[in-house]
Amino acid sequence: MDHTAHHTSTAHQAASGHGGASWGTAAKATLHCLTGCAIGEILGMVIGTALLWGNVPTMVLAITLAFVFGYSFTLFALRRAGLDFKSAVKVALAADTVSIAIMELVDNGVIALSGAMDAHLSDTLFWTALLGGFAVAFVITTPVNKWMIGRGKGHAVVHAYH
Repeated sequence: MDHTAHHTSTAHQAASGHGGASWGTAAKATLHCLTGCAIGEILGMVIGTALLWGNVPTMVLAITLAFVFGYSFTLFALRRAGLDFKSAVKVALAADTVSIAIMELVDNGVIALSGAMDAHLSDTLFWTALLGGFAVAFVITTPVNKWMIGRGKGHAVVHAYH
């Protein structure tokens, strides 16, 4: 995923720890993270549900894949920017861990509380809860990312490599 959309003077200020991050920068960072998480989460839920796995193994697979895909988007961009693999992994972990963890906690909470874990892939409840959980996670995670980026943490560490 191309990070050039994050390349603003506000992003540079936030990455260097000078000034706060804009809501636009925070939303773009959250959307970037959410995209990877959503791909992994949906894939995990679909695989677990299709294989008739129980709720716990399905959620473990979905969360694991959400982290893998979430990190991979940042990792690939950092590697394209010329960072060696070990350094890119460190930056991706620093950039995305809090954001992905919050999104997964919120999204899976919505899914669990709605009863969607007992729904089938063909049920509206399954997809409504899954997609609704992403929307709620975005709303909750964006202010956290704004706060972190404004302090040179989280996604701000990636901006040094653009």
